[in-house]
Amino acid sequence: MERSDINDEAEFHTPKGYQMTFANKVTLFRIVSIPFFIAALAFYTPERAFLKGIALGIFLLAIVSDVIDGYIARSHRQKTPAGAILDPVADKALLIAAFLLLYHVSKSYLAVALPLWVVVLVVSRDVIILIGGALILMVNKSKQITPTWWGKATTFFQMATVAGIILEVPAVRFVWWLACLLTAISGVDYARRGIHALNNTQLPEKTC
Repeated sequence: MERSDINDEAEFHTPKGYQMTFANKVTLFRIVSIPFFIAALAFYTPERAFLKGIALGIFLLAIVSDVIDGYIARSHRQKTPAGAILDPVADKALLIAAFLLLYHVSKSYLAVALPLWVVVLVVSRDVIILIGGALILMVNKSKQITPTWWGKATTFFQMATVAGIILEVPAVRFVWWLACLLTAISGVDYARRGIHALNNTQLPEKTC
């Protein structure tokens, strides 16, 4: 799930020999499933209605695998540096792809059209978080990005928005308004924490 808090000390449990943990494999599965999700939505038309069901199935499976991944990593001490990086990347790549594709698909074929401003807000926030997270890891690899309730709630309602649009539920309009509110709040919260982390990082002195 969403990892948008920052701790000064990362508690990783890297297996001997740098073996891939089961939690890592679940995360990798989620990443591999993204192209299939993209293809299902990209080639969807009313004549190929089964593709919408496939896209929904892949999306729901990705959500379930995300929950399993997080549970295994915590309960079986399988938190690794790779997982700390790949898990949020997998989440955001899936959501960015979903919102971008659903904007076009919903306008052409679905009963509920996703507004452009929703897509811009969600995608912009996730891209900024990815860039910010990369910067933090570049200057201090010991800082760990961990979940906050704002981040978890944002991810939940963003995922609910995607599922509601695919299912063409009219009430999804209320869900995306709440998702956007949480997206803005968690984005500001993440920026504040990220700036604080960067300001408290000791940079190496320049040498001639």
